[in-house]
Amino acid sequence: MYHITIERHTQITDTQLLALIELNRAIPEFESRYTLADYQQRLQNKPALLQFIYVEGELAGFKLGYSEKTGQFYSWLGGILPDFRQLGLAKTLLVDQEAWGKDNGISHIEVKTYNRFATMLQMLIRHGYQIAALQSATNKIDDNKLILNKLIC
Repeated sequence: MYHITIERHTQITDTQLLALIELNRAIPEFESRYTLADYQQRLQNKPALLQFIYVEGELAGFKLGYSEKTGQFYSWLGGILPDFRQLGLAKTLLVDQEAWGKDNGISHIEVKTYNRFATMLQMLIRHGYQIAALQSATNKIDDNKLILNKLIC
């Protein structure tokens, strides 16, 4: 069994965002490469949660979300480095995010994912997330974006 720890940040610094940017570069599925300014603008004046997950002290992944409306939370980005997959880390981050949300007045979580990320979609459905909407892509069905919601109260 591995020693797994999660570091939570609600006052997110530029140093943490730069670490997140470096981590994103090592996650092959991320096509969009956000800049520091992109993160700062998206998170500006919003309650947010950044989680870093470590395996045996080594950074293995993250999850980032924020709230725009009282009681609602948008789980925006998350990823696990390829060398640390199949350890249940994404599930661990999801459960931790929900626990934090319950403790902080969140009753509703929204997640968006693409059809091409079947493993993510299956994990979300297994954990009680329901498909609420579909944004159709014009060229490939894999590019359809699914919007899922879960009540956590």
